Amino acid sequence: MPDKTYRAAMRTLTALLLTLAVTFAASPAALAEEGGSYPEVNINVHDQAALQRGARLFMNYCVGCHSLGYMRYSQMAKGLGLTEKQVMANLDFTGAKFQDPIVSAMPEADARKWFGKAPPDLSLEVGAKGADWVAAYLKSFYLDPSTASGWNNTVFPNVAMPFPLWQLQGEQVAVMNPAGNGQPATVKELKLAHPGSMTPAQYAEAVRDLTTFLAYVSSPDELSRSHIGAWVVLYLVLFTLFALVLKKEYWKDVH
Repeated sequence: MPDKTYRAAMRTLTALLLTLAVTFAASPAALAEEGGSYPEVNINVHDQAALQRGARLFMNYCVGCHSLGYMRYSQMAKGLGLTEKQVMANLDFTGAKFQDPIVSAMPEADARKWFGKAPPDLSLEVGAKGADWVAAYLKSFYLDPSTASGWNNTVFPNVAMPFPLWQLQGEQVAVMNPAGNGQPATVKELKLAHPGSMTPAQYAEAVRDLTTFLAYVSSPDELSRSHIGAWVVLYLVLFTLFALVLKKEYWKDVH
């Protein structure tokens, strides 16, 4: 009976270890992907250089409209390996203090007047929609004079937001499938009509960096959790070996 109980306990512990290993290996962004219908962006939130480049892009092109209400400048500095002086000199464009959350300087009333509604807080955007969705969205704006902003998006049709990165990517236009059989015209593909300051490869890298930063913001504890998780798994493995040796020592005289 003791052997059967022990074997059952070992099977349970082994299953627990495997579950923990899978849980700590998988990132929240990967678990949040929506159906896998978008090209894989392959982000790595442990790439500190990518996080810093992404933060610079966000602060230069996004924070004018979008806030990161769940992230403080001080917390961002710690995660990105930057000093207070570096953050406040290079990434603070709103006059905030180091302990303040990252909040857009745009008044909400003006945002509603200009866009119809206030731009959303992007703290949890990657966690909610997935990194692949966000990256695809940032690559899918095209000129559309029929919209109020002059822009449209194939991932998020009729989006109210104008394209903030057009100077980097350039201006895309849509090649349309003609309307027919009672169906409206649809976008067949996007073509770059006027290049931006970046090549397509450089822009793809910039989108990856920005998405990496937003993935970090969605789950800032992932950086520390992955390191702690490795030690937890190691502890459980060593404890299992210790328990096995102890069990043999206790039961050797019984047999």
